This record gives sequence, structure tokens and C-alpha cells, in this order.
Amino acid sequence: MSLWLIFFKMKWSQTLIPTLREAPADAEIASHKLLLRAGLIRKLAGGVYSFLPLGLRALRKVEQIVREEMNRAGAIEVLLPALQPPEIWQQSGRYETASAVLFKAKDNANREWVLSATAEEVITTIAAGEINSYRQLPKNFYQISVKFRDEIRPRFGLMRAREFIMKDAYSFDVTDDAAQITYQKMYDAYAKIFARCGLKAFAVEADTGVIGGKFSHEFMIPAETGENEVVFCESCGYAANIEKATSGIPKTATREIGAAIEKFATPGVVTIEALSKAPYSVPANRQIKTLIYIADGKPVIVLIRGDDQLNEAKFAGKIGTTVFRPATAEEINLFLGAHPGNLGAINMQYEHLSGEIQQTFLDVRKSQAWDNCKIFADERLRGANEMTTGANEDGFHLRNVSIERDIKVTDWFDLRIVTAGEPCAKCGKQLKIRRAIEVGHVFKLGTKYSEAFNAAYLDESGNRKPCVMGCYGIGVTRTLQAVIEQCNDKDGIIWPLSVAPYQICITPLNVDVNNEAMKLAEKFYAELTSRGVDVILDDRDERPGVKFKDADLVGFPIRIALGEKSLAKGEVEIKPRGGALQAVKIDNAVEAAMTLLKS
Repeated sequence: MSLWLIFFKMKWSQTLIPTLREAPADAEIASHKLLLRAGLIRKLAGGVYSFLPLGLRALRKVEQIVREEMNRAGAIEVLLPALQPPEIWQQSGRYETASAVLFKAKDNANREWVLSATAEEVITTIAAGEINSYRQLPKNFYQISVKFRDEIRPRFGLMRAREFIMKDAYSFDVTDDAAQITYQKMYDAYAKIFARCGLKAFAVEADTGVIGGKFSHEFMIPAETGENEVVFCESCGYAANIEKATSGIPKTATREIGAAIEKFATPGVVTIEALSKAPYSVPANRQIKTLIYIADGKPVIVLIRGDDQLNEAKFAGKIGTTVFRPATAEEINLFLGAHPGNLGAINMQYEHLSGEIQQTFLDVRKSQAWDNCKIFADERLRGANEMTTGANEDGFHLRNVSIERDIKVTDWFDLRIVTAGEPCAKCGKQLKIRRAIEVGHVFKLGTKYSEAFNAAYLDESGNRKPCVMGCYGIGVTRTLQAVIEQCNDKDGIIWPLSVAPYQICITPLNVDVNNEAMKLAEKFYAELTSRGVDVILDDRDERPGVKFKDADLVGFPIRIALGEKSLAKGEVEIKPRGGALQAVKIDNAVEAAMTLLKS
């Protein structure tokens, strides 16, 4: 038992546990409500919380588990600045791509600073200055520190906060194969961390997002209130975040290239659904949905099948930036001469057309912005013929469209969102979808940051090569709340022993110092404490019902109650949280409690 745990052993009256009968109105999910009701945290502002004594104790236990497993996996603890110069973010290219979440501040000299959202730039700068030989590698550095992200809509308490505590680690290896070994060590360490915290976590393939890199896995815990959707196959074990998930669903049925493109009137028809109804009766799976985005200030066209939805995370990964947005109706009309609902990509390759249709495209071309416009199409459309799309003229569509003949696609990607019931790409069985909470993320970065910051080493032959990197994050505060989200009932929290703020709550019903119950409670407190158990003694002069409800609400794993009736029988009552009440002889009480702890 570490020294800090011994130091913090406490009686209820000597600490602060401000329990609430009702949760504040803005608490939306069970874990957020219980964090507030059990007196673990208090809200200072949107997405900013103070940790009260019990919350801090539980948080420190999560941190300790993380620290022990990181050390066991060979990682080296450091502490990096939260205040960072913007130049290093500009050097990596993330000053722009991550600008939406970066907090920025200015000092007295009007110099700008960035508050740390993560630390790839800082640690790679250190590596560039300190590592120069293959003999110094591998290295894996980690820290547990406060991070800041400018969440547009902070919600769910610690789940999506503006200020939070994260464990972030960064590895440096000589080769891709060596980096894979480090990646697996971190993957395994994460599995152990979440298991020790009492969480039923599972890993899924994930999108690398703004951090970048070759591939990544997220660690999820199932929760109906989770903000993530996970696609999984019960048969073969495939699992992926919906942002990354693929399926074995077939492409659009290929038909022979038929008649020439024909324009037909569709007054007032601006949706896939409307075009699928009489008198047009074009099934959604025979329509091409045309989406216009502005990426890095330039227009981009995205084509997907009418019955599919665009996965923006996949799209961002393929175009290599997160700085994109849907074009406005005004921008679209300026560029294409039509409004949403009547759009198509035919006019990107209009020269082969003839007569009235070509003249229409020539007439509506109002901007040279589209001359080099890229067109990305979903794989489901590859080879599709006899399709229908907008004519880039309000009130008109085109039929008999052949993707390969009529549209000059820049590149083909998997861009659609997978839906439940589709076949698994690995085994063909039906895919399922469930909601989950992300608690950790591991990335294989490659050389993206090492090349940007010249973090290189000399190999055995004296050749200079970039370090191969990985990065690994655990939301420590989020993990704490995830435990509560997964471990609770109608009465409150049910803490796993490993992260419970106190493992045993001793509850004398009469707290007069001269009373037998209080004297015995003090004796139990001393004996259990001496044996390394985290104990809190509820010495408040409150009704038994209040004490019992508070103990259940806070979620102490074991409660020992000492009342006059049970003591008169030579017994005390021991109750595991969520379990059955046990009457135990006074002389056996400590051993009975220890047995419960071990079991």
C-alpha cells in the first residue's frame, strides 16, 4: 500500500462529501449525475470541473494503475509543458488542421501561445535534440497531465470536457517492425489497465483523425449513452469504429452502357426520396448523390449512391485534411449554376456531350474554380451504369448516366457509412452496431512527425534515418467516469475495489464517543487501516437511513454497520455494495471484511 493512501485515510466528518438527493438539471447521463450527486466533482463552467476529495482519491487510483502498467511496459515518465509555442504546431501542420480545438492565449508582449491538447510536437522536438544514434532506441515517453480542447459543445461531464487529464505516450523506434512491437506492448498494457479498473473494454479499428498515422485502435466500453458507434461481427470478432468500419456489401449492379444521357424535367424535386416516387420512380440505389465540400479553401465533389450516407471521417482521411465544410447553397449556385438537389458531376467532363446538353453546361459554368476540381466517388459506384443524377440546372435531372463514360472521377474510395445487417467483409455474417464510450486510443504514426521535426538517428552504417513513431492516449478523467457509467444501479455507484475512493465504510449508528458502537468502530478502523485497507469511518450524527443511502450513493464496496440491536447479539452487519446483508460475530468482523475484499 503506497504512502499517499495511508496519509489520506479519513473520517467522514474530517473530509467533504456533499451528496445530493437530486442531480442538477444539466446532467444528462447516469455517470454524470452520480459524479455530482456523490459529491465527487463540481461544475465551475461548461466543460470545466473541480475534483472534490472523494473524486480526487478515485482519480489518483486510476492514475496509479495507468502509471504502474506504463512502467511495466517499459515507458519512461516525463512531464511536458502545457503552454506551447504555436511555431511547433505550425511546423507539424496541425496549427491549421487542429485549429478548431486549440485553446490559444497571449502574454503581456502580445505573443501567442497554445494550450496543450496533446504533445506530439513537444516530444518530437525533444527527441530531435537528444536522440542521434540507433543505440539510444527504442524509447517510449509518457506523461499524465492536464490537457485543453475547445469543445464546441462540452457535455456529459468528464466525457467531453474542455479541461481534462490524459495519459499520453510517444514511442520512437528504428524500423517499422520495431515500432509494431512497441505498439503491441502498449495495446496489451491498455487491455490490462482497463481490466484492472474494472472495465469491460474491447479494441476496435479506428480512424487516425487529426493526429494522423498509418493505423490505430480505440478501446471502447459498451454503453447505451456512448457517443461512439461500433460495428462488430459476433462470428469472426471483427470490430471497428463506425468512422473506420467497412463491410462486404456488393457494389452497384453493373449494367451494359446503354443510351445517351437524357435530360428530363423534375420540377420541385430536390431529394433522393422525391425522385424515387411516381411519376419518376427512380430507386435510390440507381441515383448518384452529389455533395459539394470546400476543403482547404478549394471545392471538392463527392459522389455516393443515393441510398448511402457519406462518412465524413473516412472522407477527411482520404483527402488528408480535417479543414473542410459543406459548401453553402450560394457557393454551389455560383460554381454550378444550380441549387442543392439538382447537382451532378457531369459538367466536369462535358466536352463529349453534344447539342442542347453541352450548351447548358457551358451556359451555367460561371467560375473557373471547377476547372481542376477533384471528384471523389464511393467504391459502390464503380462501374455503375444507367444511373440518374442532377443536371446542374434547377428542375432537371439526367438519366442513362455511366460513371466511367460520363464522369471524370479523380479517385475511388470507401466513403460510405456501414449499416447494421450488412455482411462482414471478413466472414460474410451479419454486422451489428452498438454504442460505446472511447477510453483509450493507440496510433502507429510512422514518420510524419519525425520528418517534420528532423527527429532522426544514425544507423549501424552511419546513415541518417527518421525515427518511426507511435502515440498512445488514455483519457484518465474519462476512464473514471466510464467506470461509473458501467458500474451503477438505482441506488448509486458500485465501485470496483481497485478504484474505489475507500474500500470499506464503517457506519456506527450511535456516534457518542463513549458508546460501545463508536468504540468498536474506532477499533475496526485501526485494525483494518493497519492491514492496508482504505477505510472511512462515518462519524456523522445522522439518522441510519441517511448514512446507508449516502454509503450506497457513493458506492463503497463494503459497509460495516454497528447498531445497538446487532451489538446486543454480539454481531455487526456487513454488506457488500449490491450484495446481501451478513450478520457476523464481532470477533470475526475484521477477518470477514478481509475475506470479502480478497474475493
